[in-house]
Parts: sequence; C-alpha cells; structure tokens
Amino acid sequence: MQSTFPRLMQQHASQRPDAPAMREKEFGIWQTTRWRELALLVRHLACGLAQAGLRQGQHVVVIGDNRPRLYACMLATQSLGGIPVPLYQDAVAAEMIYPLNNAEVGFAFVEDQEQVDKLLEVREQCPLLARIWFDDPRGLRKYDAPGLAPIDALVAEGRARDSKEPGFFEAQVDAASPDDVAAMFFTSGTTGNPKGVVHTHRSLLDRAAAGAKFDQLTEREEVLAYLPPAWIGQNIFSYAQWLACGYVVNC
Repeated sequence: MQSTFPRLMQQHASQRPDAPAMREKEFGIWQTTRWRELALLVRHLACGLAQAGLRQGQHVVVIGDNRPRLYACMLATQSLGGIPVPLYQDAVAAEMIYPLNNAEVGFAFVEDQEQVDKLLEVREQCPLLARIWFDDPRGLRKYDAPGLAPIDALVAEGRARDSKEPGFFEAQVDAASPDDVAAMFFTSGTTGNPKGVVHTHRSLLDRAAAGAKFDQLTEREEVLAYLPPAWIGQNIFSYAQWLACGYVVNC
C-alpha cells in the first residue's frame, strides 16, 4: 500500500468521521471513539510530542494492554517520524532494561501505575529515559518523579502548540514515506538477548492488506483485541489491518 498509518487515519477521519474506530469497556459499558475524535487526539498528542522534543527516527516505548489512547500514542509518534516500540505489559522490570537501552529510548507511554513503577524501578539503569506519560492516573496522584506526567498533560501542551502552528501536524504527516520505519518489535529473547525487528509502513500494510483480501475483510467488521500489543500478530490484526480496512477494534 502506498500510504502510511497516520495518512490512513486521516483518510478515515475525512471520509467517515462519525464512524466508530475503537471501543473500550468502562464500567461494563462500551465507550466508542469515532474517527474524527481519534484524529484530533492524535493531532494534539503529536504536537505535544514535538514540543517535548521528539525527532524523526527516535524510539518511543509503549507498554500496556490494548487501549485506544495507547494506539493513538503510537499514531502520534509515527506522525512525527518516530518509531513506536511496544513492550510486553506482563514483563518484569528487569526484562525492560535491555530493550530500553538497546533502542536508546527517551520517551515512554504506559497504561497505569503498574507500568510506571516498573520504569521508575529501572530508570537509573536506563539513563536516556527522560519522559514517562501514563494513561490511567489511579494511584499516581502523589508521584513526583522527574519527567512523569499524565497523557492528558501532553494533550494540553499539544493543543496549545497546534493553535500557534496549525499547519505543523499536516506537514509532518505529509513528509512521511511508506518506506520509513513504522515500528520495532523485540523478539522473545529465548536464545539470547531480544532482537529489535524493524518494519516499515509498507511491510506492515502490505501483509495487512493481503490478509484482508484473503479473508474478504471490510470496514463493517467487529474485531476483538485481546492479545499483547507487543506481539507482531496483534499489531497486524488490531493496528495495521484496522487502519487498512477501517473496521472497529474492540478492546
């Protein structure tokens, strides 16, 4: 496919803004995020990341379960030419040291207090890790670690940057190429240190489109995201194919 993940997101938001993009259960009720809402969130996150200093080619770790806002963080990173690196949410803190240092990670998005605690535990051994943003604030109200902040704070910073520089986000997305690196996935490391496997927008979208064609998938599908986001298979089903087809991902 001659496109990138952020461009596909913009295409869905432009052509079918009120169609559901993702759903997440909260208090037993499915909460829907529509394409226009997702696109606006990604826009503000990307502008916030730029304000924080993210540059093209830098790696950004993402740790958590399947969550719409964490997927938005991946899209925001890719919008600036950054490279998301999903890590397994059930890994112990010590297992995160090698990939954090190997990928020279400076920024991280995490789901909740459990993942924040892991990164703070190994932070002294990962000197490049400067900023950690969390989605779920429960249990974190009294934390005051340097560089630790809620994702909502990054969104607010991005909203202010976007109002001052309204053409910035589109220019960043338009500058990307399908052959740019889109993501890095670490292997399990069962026979040695984990290895970072690099994929471009083209390589991931090509396989996603091939699978969609074989299974005759359309934007009318309802897909359940239940496997670890750090696994390449889950990324194909709930991220690459999601953006290629425009179907609904239910977390």
